[in-house]
Amino acid sequence: MALLEQITGPQDLKKLSIPELESLALELREVIIDTVNRNGGHLASPLGVVELTIALHHVFDIGKDQLIWDVGHQCYAHKLLTGRRDRFDSLRKRGGISGYPKISESELDCFGTGHSSTSISAALGMAIARDQLNHHYHVIALIGDGAMTGGMAMEALSHAGHLGLNLLVILNDNEMCIARNTGALARYFNRLIMAGPYKRAKEDVGSFVKGMLGGRMTRTIQDLERSLKGFITKGALFQELGFNYIGPVDGHDLPLLIECLNAIKTMHGPILFHCRTEKGKGLKEAEEDPQKYHGIKPMTVKKIDCEGDALPAQFPPATLHIKTFTDVFAEALVEAARDNPRVVGITAAMPTGTGLSLLEKEFPERFFDVGICEQHAVTLAAGMARQGMRPVAAIYSTFLQRGYDQVIHDVCLQNLPVVFAIDRAGLVGEDSPTQNGTFDLSFLRAAPNLRILAPRDDVDTRLMLHWALRQNFPVAIRYARCSAPAIDAGGERNLPGGELLRNGANATYLALGPIAGTCLRAAELLEQEGISMGVADARCAKPLDHALLEQLVDRPIITVEENTLEGGFGSAVLEHFASRQQFNQLRLLRLGIPDAFCEQATRDEQLAMHGLDAAGLAHAARTFLTP
Repeated sequence: MALLEQITGPQDLKKLSIPELESLALELREVIIDTVNRNGGHLASPLGVVELTIALHHVFDIGKDQLIWDVGHQCYAHKLLTGRRDRFDSLRKRGGISGYPKISESELDCFGTGHSSTSISAALGMAIARDQLNHHYHVIALIGDGAMTGGMAMEALSHAGHLGLNLLVILNDNEMCIARNTGALARYFNRLIMAGPYKRAKEDVGSFVKGMLGGRMTRTIQDLERSLKGFITKGALFQELGFNYIGPVDGHDLPLLIECLNAIKTMHGPILFHCRTEKGKGLKEAEEDPQKYHGIKPMTVKKIDCEGDALPAQFPPATLHIKTFTDVFAEALVEAARDNPRVVGITAAMPTGTGLSLLEKEFPERFFDVGICEQHAVTLAAGMARQGMRPVAAIYSTFLQRGYDQVIHDVCLQNLPVVFAIDRAGLVGEDSPTQNGTFDLSFLRAAPNLRILAPRDDVDTRLMLHWALRQNFPVAIRYARCSAPAIDAGGERNLPGGELLRNGANATYLALGPIAGTCLRAAELLEQEGISMGVADARCAKPLDHALLEQLVDRPIITVEENTLEGGFGSAVLEHFASRQQFNQLRLLRLGIPDAFCEQATRDEQLAMHGLDAAGLAHAARTFLTP
């Protein structure tokens, strides 16, 4: 770690030679692998951009020059090089370093990111502000090829090309082959167009032709130049959008990256620099299976020593695997697809995370991955439903926010039978605040025609999906990022009604989703103190089970949800009683997420932070019932 220990900020990289920078890359990889192996987190993506990160900090003045990371989970080397090496072992831990860029963490994280395809829009906004205020610095957006599939990225490229401002967009191409390296001719041509004599000749010839032959002939020559360059470099798309396309180059070749970036610094206008990288670079397992090692749990990979030699794997003791809500949903979807040939699955670049890879394996012709395009995914589902298919759009709660207009306009307004499988609803753990799904109940409740269900366990998950696929209206099923053990009260489960799980003489927890199990544990704690707490599972946030609510109104009610309290499930219960003018007989406490973004921690820590663990729920009830 001799070199990395000398780096206190980006300025220190400028003193190092190329061989030293290459040695630094090895040290960075070792620290990233070791830390992620202990803490969990993203692995393949940050390993793939180590050389590119070093080159950017070596060539540019990051801090004055603005560097925006798309998605952001690839920024680990950036954090190590920008004064956070001593705290890097706290990566993704409560109170520690975030796994994403975060403005409040460092002034060198110039823009916070967590959702994809946003970097070019933000960078263009910064470039416009720079020029309006007559400042002088470089603006750089580093975007992955997957994020380039997002419509927002293409919209920003089109606008940037139209404005023609100085802006550098770096395409980190690590999986999807947008453009192939066509060999020595392409490399030669790229070096040629970045060279000073070529740029001066281009400007001089352009001025001469315009003066002698007029604008029409100038445009003809420019069109010819773009066509020729597009043919040779395979960058025609970006050329047509108004960018000067450079690439592709080897994103792990440090001398070449530094040479190219130094030349690019002197160029004007919007530039697209295309770098080919390898996800997981430096770790054999991640290179061979970058999808598996995109994000890992602690102690997943082998330890390595300073030279990179593998040591024996160290795994935690084996534990019994309890299926998650995602596992159960995926199995139920495949079951439904076997029974009904009209059932299809749609995901926005998350086939593994949503479980739809299981459907893809058995019914590949009925699986659709649209890339990072949540808006398109929702409207695609609407079109399918309109023609008689039964689409299930499996999207993380935090990403469904991006398709909210389509949910309202294209699905609910037309009352089309689309099923939304909303994964990661509620608190998600060590990922940044951008990933928590704590708003979907609030924004979905406002949409007419939409039913909103929340399973408490594995049985409910299956029942709700099969029920939803039989309805002639849109249904949203939200479930948490956690295990889904059965929470049974005996008797038959009917949908979409709620269920009383436990009687109580003093008050009742009215829960939504898997937190019903936590309420049962809290009730057991309070029983030891002589407090009799009932537990009811609402199961459906919209419409509410009016009969169940009328059954509970005679004693105090504590609503419990993993959603913001602003407009959430508890608010719906209040609205129900307000509409019936029953406030005089109502005593109600709402528990959930406050009007704030929840910071990173383990999921259990996050629940405890907001008083949503068994001890916290018991304390809230005890306090509420104390005269």
